Amino acid sequence: MSGTPRVKTRFPPSPTGALHLGGARTALFNWLFARHHGGSFVFRLEDTDRARSKDEYVTSIIDAMAWLGMNYDEGPFYQSKRNERYLAAIEHMLGNAKAYWCHCSPEDLEAQRAAASAAGKKPMYSGKCRELGLGQAKGAVVRFRGPLDGATVFDDLVKGPISVANNELDDLILLRSDGSPTYHLAVVVDDIDMGITHVIRGDDHVSNTPRQILLFKALDATPPLFAHVPMILGADKGKLSKRHGATAVIDYETEGFLPAAMLNMLARLGWSHGDQEIFSVQELIDLFSLEHVGKSPSVFDQDKLLNLNHHYIQHTDIAKLADMLTPFLRNLGIEQPDRTTLLAALPHLTQRARTLVELAHWAEPYLLDEPKMEAEAKAKFLTAESKPLLQAALDLMESQPPQLEPAMKELAKALGVKPGALFPPLRAALTGRQASPGVYEVMAILGSQRVKKRLKQAIDSLR
Repeated sequence: MSGTPRVKTRFPPSPTGALHLGGARTALFNWLFARHHGGSFVFRLEDTDRARSKDEYVTSIIDAMAWLGMNYDEGPFYQSKRNERYLAAIEHMLGNAKAYWCHCSPEDLEAQRAAASAAGKKPMYSGKCRELGLGQAKGAVVRFRGPLDGATVFDDLVKGPISVANNELDDLILLRSDGSPTYHLAVVVDDIDMGITHVIRGDDHVSNTPRQILLFKALDATPPLFAHVPMILGADKGKLSKRHGATAVIDYETEGFLPAAMLNMLARLGWSHGDQEIFSVQELIDLFSLEHVGKSPSVFDQDKLLNLNHHYIQHTDIAKLADMLTPFLRNLGIEQPDRTTLLAALPHLTQRARTLVELAHWAEPYLLDEPKMEAEAKAKFLTAESKPLLQAALDLMESQPPQLEPAMKELAKALGVKPGALFPPLRAALTGRQASPGVYEVMAILGSQRVKKRLKQAIDSLR
C-alpha cells in the first residue's frame, strides 16, 4: 500500500552490563520482524548513564549480536553523542508550552508525595511549578506539561487495547538538574529521528508507553506501533536469574553452544508456530509474526537448550563443525589438530556431545601423539591380565592389515575369551578412557600405524 512507511525496528540496549537472555530475545524479535517485512533494523546504545556505561559492555553486546548473526542496517548510534539534539527538542517544547522549568527541591518533592499519600492519593508530583512561568536556575529541572484530563489509549500488538487516565501520569522530568536529558525524552527523540515504525520490547516497559506517546505528540510526531512481549521465567517459574543458567549471552559461546541453537531457543521464548520446535534461521524469518507471540510469560529451560544444541551439533556440516571446534581444542592444548583425523572422528562423536566443550573432550584422544590415561581406566583395564590380550592384538595388527571385526572375533576365539573381553583394555590402550565410540570405529579413526604405536605404549607401561 503506497504511503505506508517501510518497517523499521530498533534494539537500544544500555551498556551498563552484558547482553542477557531477555535483551537478546528482544533484539531477535525486532530483527526477525524487520527481516520478515523486508525492513530495517537499527542498533543504538542508550549510554546517557555515563557513570555506569562502560566500553567493555559495548564491545560485549556487539560481540554477542555478531555471534548470534543479528546484523544491523543502521548504527551503532550513541545517545551520548546526541545531546545537542535532545536539548533542541526540549527548547522546542518549552517554546510551545509543552514543558516548563521546575524549581522544587528534593525536600519539596518529598513533602508533596507525603501529602498526596496522606490524602489517599497516588504519591506523585503535584504540579506546583506548572503555571508559575519560571526560568532556568541552579538545581532546576525541565518537566513535561502533560494533559490533566482524558486518557492515552494505544493498541498493543501483543496485549491488545490499553488505556491509561492522563491524571495518573505526573509531569515527568525531561532535563535533569545537571543538564542531562532523561531516558523518556532521549528515546522518543531517537525514535522520531530514526523513523522507527514498530517498538518491540519487554512488558516491563508497558507503563512507560503512555508517557512516551504523549511526548511523541508534543513533538508533533506520530507514535510508532508498540508490542510488549511477556517476561521470561526460570524453569521453577521464578524470575529468571543466574541460578537458571541466565548468564551473559556471550558466555554461551564460550560454553560451547551453537548460535543456531541459541537463536532457536530465544525465538521459542514467547513465540510459536504450531507444534514445530526446530527452525532454521530462514524459517524463523519467513514465519515470524507478532500475532503468534503469546501473552503469558515464557519459561527458559537449560536442559531444553542443551537438547537443541545437541540437535544442531548432529546436523551441522562436519567441516564447519571442525572449524567451530578449533578454539575448544586449543583450550585443551591442541593448537593445530590434524584435520584429516578430526574429520574422520567427528561423525562418531557428535551423538555423544551436547556442547562443543563436550565434543572437544571426546575428540581429544584422537588428536594427541599419546592419549592422556585416565587413572581409573588404567587401574581397571591395563593390568597384568590384559597384557597378553594387548600383545595378541598388536601381533595381529603387525601380521597384515586385518578386516577388524572378523579378525578380532578370531583372536578372541584363539585366546579363549568372549570378543567383548577384548574391548575394555583395547579402548583404554587406544584412548586412555573407559568410554569411547566402538573399538572398531576407534581403530579405523586412528589408522593402523597409530593403533600399533598406542598398543606398544600400553604394553611397555605394563613392564
